[in-house]
This record gives sequence, C-alpha cells and structure tokens, in this order.
Amino acid sequence: MNAPARPLLSLDEALARLAAGAAPHRIRAVETVATFDALGRVLAADVLSVLDVPPADNTSMDGYALFADDVRAPGTVLPVAQRIPAGQVGQPLARGTAARIFTGAQLPPGADAVVMQEQCEAIPPAAGAPGLGAVRVNTVPQHGQWVRCRGEDVRTGAVVLHAGERLTPQALGLAASVGAGMLPVLRRPRVAIFSTGDELVMPGEPLKPGAIYNSNRFTLRGLAQAAGCEVRDLGIVPDTLEATRAALREAAAASDLIVTSGGVSVGEEDHLRPAALAEGAMENWQLAIKPGKPLAFGHVRRPDGSAALLVGLPGNPVSAFVTWLIAVAPLLRVLQGRGQAALPPSIPMNAGFDWPRPDRRREFLRVRLAEDGTLALFPNQSSGVLTSAVWADGLVDNPPGQAIARGDRVHFLPLATLLAG
Repeated sequence: MNAPARPLLSLDEALARLAAGAAPHRIRAVETVATFDALGRVLAADVLSVLDVPPADNTSMDGYALFADDVRAPGTVLPVAQRIPAGQVGQPLARGTAARIFTGAQLPPGADAVVMQEQCEAIPPAAGAPGLGAVRVNTVPQHGQWVRCRGEDVRTGAVVLHAGERLTPQALGLAASVGAGMLPVLRRPRVAIFSTGDELVMPGEPLKPGAIYNSNRFTLRGLAQAAGCEVRDLGIVPDTLEATRAALREAAAASDLIVTSGGVSVGEEDHLRPAALAEGAMENWQLAIKPGKPLAFGHVRRPDGSAALLVGLPGNPVSAFVTWLIAVAPLLRVLQGRGQAALPPSIPMNAGFDWPRPDRRREFLRVRLAEDGTLALFPNQSSGVLTSAVWADGLVDNPPGQAIARGDRVHFLPLATLLAG
C-alpha cells in the first residue's frame, strides 16, 4: 500500500521555519574594512556623519554670486570683485558687487543667490584697466536660487547608513561624503556547496551515455558570490552514504551554511537525508510552489557542539535557481541580521500573455519586460529549461490556481532585486 501523500507546505510557512532555524546562527563577528573594499558587505553598526553635507553654502551652477536685492531689473550691471573656483574660499562680498563662481565653490560670505552664466553677459575691463570687469545680469534673481545650503543633504550627527544595510555603490559614496574611510561590517557568510549524483560530470569532460553536465555547481556558486558570501566548493559527491557523510562533515567544519543540489527526494540512491540524520538533523519538505517542490532543511553538527545550517535544493536547474532566490536568499538575510526571511515587495505590472491553466501550487513564472511595458512569458516553463532563467529578467509570483489573461495585473519580482537578497 502506498504511503499517504505528505501535505504541501506553503512558502510563507517554509520561510518562517527557515528564519526560526537560522536566527540562533546569526553572524555576529565584525570586521573593519576600507570603504573602498566594502561593496556588498553588511554594516555592523550605524554610520554617523561628523560634518554637515555640504559643509558650507555652495553653488550648483557656474555663474555669478551676488546679493539678490542688488538686481532690481534685468540688465543691471555689477562690478566683478573676485573669482572663486571650486576648492577655494572667497572673501566677504561687498554690496553692489558680484563674484564669478564655479559649480561646487563655496559662496562668499554675504552672497545669497547665484545667477547662471547663461543669464549673464560678461563685460571685460577696459584696455589696461585693473580688475575683473563687470557683469550684466539679464534676469531678476530670487533669494537662494542655485544655492545648495549647508547641511541640506546631511546634518552633523545624523545616521546616514544603518546597521544591517547591505552596502551598495551609492551607499559607499554616501559614507565617503561624511568622511568614513573605514566601515565596521559583519564577516561574510561562509557557504559550502556540493552536488550529488553519479550522472554529473564537469564541462570539458567527455559526456558518457546517461550523464549530464553539472550546471547547478556554476549557478549556485554564482548565486552565493552575488550574495556576498565566501564560497567553498566541494564539487560532485559520489552517490554513497559514506561519501555524503564525509562531505557534510568537511563542509560543516568551516561554513555557516551548506547548500546541496539533488538528492532531496526519497529514492534509494538519494543519500542526503540518511547522511544528514547521521551527522545532525534534516527535514524533507514538499513546498506548494512551482518550480521547486522538494526542499530539505536541517543542520550538521561539529565536534565542538556547534552546527552549520543545511539546505538541500532540488536537482532540476531552474528549480534550484528559483528556490535559492525565494528560500536561501531570505535565509541569508536572517543570518546577516538584515531583517525577516521574506520576499521583496512585488511590483504590479500588466501581463502581456495568457496563462489559462494555472497550477494548484504557487507559481514563479519566468518573464521579461517587453518594449510595450507589459511582461512577456517564456514559452517553456519547465523546471529543466535553464534558458528561461537566462532570458528572464524577473518572476511573476502567481497565487495558486490563478489564471492570467493578457492585460491582467500580476505580481512582478525583478531578478535584480531577488539576486541582491
């Protein structure tokens, strides 16, 4: 008699269990790195500004700094008293005069407006006469125009970046703008990866009958690197219990998280579960998602009593890819103290396709933004068609049993957001 089918686990419930299992293993070790080298790292403490940004009133245009009240009508002529390039500080400006000024330069004390050079006419000094000449102002300026005020971006003491943020290029620029040359960051997550399956061979090797090239090794390694992890690649593990147990012990010794692909079903040649139970603990889940139904979660004990987390992904290449994005990436967020294990907010967009026969599971459809602003669907949504993941720039998060007609609003998850974790 066949065993009754196990109930499917919703993705939300799976994410809650992943978060609960990962929370005790949160990374707390802190490193101090140069801001130049901190891209993709996670801040361990808030970054506070030690100065106002900008540090003084400055101009956002090339032009002339002046007193707005000195120009009552277009065509007013003012003598040019000084010239102020960026990086130099001018002298106090006398009433009835103007200063030639260049973008980014600090306003001279007293000036309260800048007129862009396109609205002015330079009048050179008479032949042999000293000075910088004069300027004809062909507009009536307003107080504060083209002036970037001191502290309008950042005030002294303000928190400009928060602990738990993953550092983007623009975040590094902001840190640099407030003088932070070094940043406290969490140690990178250490992720060990291996694949199981005697049918797997590496690209470049002869492909014997019944064998396939191990694409998951490259995909998962790249996903881990894109997530800012230190990756330890244990390669392809033979389909034996002893070899799988040895790989788990080796992986756990120096890793926070072990990620495997394949071997998470219940076949006679799938040794991950018995190996994990011998070395720690593991649960095999059946998720109510497509692709990516099978998922395993557990831990592997170390000799000192601590443990490394273990996630077993399905072997089909698209299933492994999608399940990383919607399960492993949120788990890494918890390990790094970056919030809850949850998917990023979706973007409502119009479908440019029909999906008349939905699955009873929650589906993640590979789609691409079309020129008309709708989402195009890759024609083959099979979990073995890796070209769909390369072609796509996002996923449609489709509720269970939800048919889609062209023009319907759908939930779009950009791959760039999912890859960033």
